[in-house]
Amino acid sequence: MTGSTAGRVVVAPDKFRGSLTAPEVAAHVAAGLRAAGAGRVPVVPLPVADGGDGTVEAVVASGFTRVETEVTGPLGTRVTAAYAVRDEPEGRVAVVELAEASGLRRLPEGSAPAPLTATSHGTGELIAHAVRHGARRIVLGLGGSACTDGGAGMLQALGVRLLDAAGNDLPQGGAALRDLRAIDTSGRLRGFEVVVASDVDNPLLGPYGAAAVYGPQKGATPEDVAVLETGLARLAVHAPGLAGRPGAGAAGGVGFGALAFLDAEIRPGIGYLLDLVDFDRHVRGARLVITGEGSIDEQTLRGKAPMGVAAAAARHGVPVVAVCGRRSVSDEELRAVGIEAAYALTDIEPDPHRCMTEAGPLLERLAAAFLVP
Repeated sequence: MTGSTAGRVVVAPDKFRGSLTAPEVAAHVAAGLRAAGAGRVPVVPLPVADGGDGTVEAVVASGFTRVETEVTGPLGTRVTAAYAVRDEPEGRVAVVELAEASGLRRLPEGSAPAPLTATSHGTGELIAHAVRHGARRIVLGLGGSACTDGGAGMLQALGVRLLDAAGNDLPQGGAALRDLRAIDTSGRLRGFEVVVASDVDNPLLGPYGAAAVYGPQKGATPEDVAVLETGLARLAVHAPGLAGRPGAGAAGGVGFGALAFLDAEIRPGIGYLLDLVDFDRHVRGARLVITGEGSIDEQTLRGKAPMGVAAAAARHGVPVVAVCGRRSVSDEELRAVGIEAAYALTDIEPDPHRCMTEAGPLLERLAAAFLVP
């Protein structure tokens, strides 16, 4: 960023889930500022993500290149999924978002979740495609998964063999892990490093683990949860000491699979991805940062994207305000995490349905009314 953009406004929101992507949120806020006569102030759209849904879209908006390929969806059907790449001095970096290939949003229309057989295989196929096209570092964003397979499908797609007592390869899904007896990594695709970008700190097993906490969100009954827990425990036997690591339970245990068999490093999602989009460079010298997400609530205060943006902006002394669809936390709670004020669509439109279906125009009105610097 050149000196001519000093005093700019940086618009760095996450997505409004179910309404707008992060780039769309940033574009509407910027349009609202311009409509209100803020054209004299440079506005820099810089959509962000924390590793979950929308991560690829966010980094593509910041200059990464989108790559599409066909992979296996969570139920075994073929889907078209994307990842993002950028060439760095140390080699090509690929951002792979698990939800793109193995997320609940990839379930075929009209299909019910299949918690026992859903697979992360497509995520491994995305990684393999990126590596075979020159990627040397994989940034793996975890969130929104349809599977609870401990990353088994991902590993199989990368050449790891998961074998039963007879030496046969296991079928897809978390339930099949109950029959796991041996793991052969000799054929694993190599020549790359993995950084897991995730703010989930759940362990793999137990009452706060992948099956117990997230299984029901993917359609698992109490009986299914017990089956999945047994399978994940069988997987954990093959990597002693890692099941309790914070983040091992992310995305149905894919965090564990990456830690144990891909030698991955887990990094805080929003912090690492802010580094990827060069947030510090953009915010240095800015007069204001506008962040946001669909709902600003207690989870926001526990480290989601707006809180990460506020912490990064605070290091440069730049004030932060937020936009959202709705909010359920007080001004005092927001100020405690570095957000000076938050403005919700429900402040100008009391109908929640309209806030969802007309989020873009409402954001422009909100920006024009409250955010002109």
